[in-house]
Amino acid sequence: MTVVEGGSGREGAHDGAGGGHLPGDDGYTPSERRLERERHKRVRARRATAIAALSTLVTAAVLYLVVVNAPGWPRTRETFFNGRYAREALPKVLDGLWLNVRLLLVCGVAVLVLGMLIAVARTLRGPVFFPLRALAAAYTDFFRGLPLLINLMIVVLGVPALRLQGVTVDPVLLGGTALTLTYSAYVAEVFRAGIESVHPSQRAAARSLGLTNRQALRHVILPQAVRRQVPPLLNDLVSLQKDTGLVSIGGAIDAVRAADIIVGRSLNYTPYIVAGLVFVALTIPMTRFTDWVTARMDRQRAQGGSI
Repeated sequence: MTVVEGGSGREGAHDGAGGGHLPGDDGYTPSERRLERERHKRVRARRATAIAALSTLVTAAVLYLVVVNAPGWPRTRETFFNGRYAREALPKVLDGLWLNVRLLLVCGVAVLVLGMLIAVARTLRGPVFFPLRALAAAYTDFFRGLPLLINLMIVVLGVPALRLQGVTVDPVLLGGTALTLTYSAYVAEVFRAGIESVHPSQRAAARSLGLTNRQALRHVILPQAVRRQVPPLLNDLVSLQKDTGLVSIGGAIDAVRAADIIVGRSLNYTPYIVAGLVFVALTIPMTRFTDWVTARMDRQRAQGGSI
């Protein structure tokens, strides 16, 4: 029996029409059957792409006709899609967006750190840590139940009213604090779910090697827990990115507030559309990255790789 180098048992066996070896290649020539299968796959892929494109065009055309033929479309176009106000709003909205980006970066790091600490506190063992576990559970229950908008109003408007010495009244800092308090409660539950998903045998194996409880948590449990929870953590950061616009309720000039100023002066709502599209453009890359990470981890899990 002849073994064809470079091919598997199924792929390497030639039928009568497969042809011989070509000098200078890897010794493998695909059979006519395989070439026919590949041609069929390409034809089917092109057909599916064409159908999807045609379906999208038809749907877009129908929606466009429905919208532009609506009785109130001329007034709606002037009020929400005015080119002059869009050109006026775009530079100011982009200037305000820089504040939203900075809030995302700072609050994102603070949320991850605080959320991790709360999650670790909730997973501590032993009766001596019961007060710490109870406080961590009360924190997550309270801030997960409290609407973010109310939390922002309490912190941004209530803290300055106390007139405490040495406490900032900057709406940006107070708004960032409120965002951190709320989102750290959600992220703490994500981390806790990841920690509890690690099989107890991992901790037992670490202890059998001489590691303390803290060393086992740091070097064995947490790396696996964080790696498993990357997709939901990225989703929380996407939500945080959008909710940074809520700090405008305290007067901070971010992208939303910049649009609101123009709307208040012109009574035209086009700047809101501009601000919304800017946030969408900022969110889409992170969303696609989240999808890519999720798909990659699903493939690793299906193949039995490290997750």
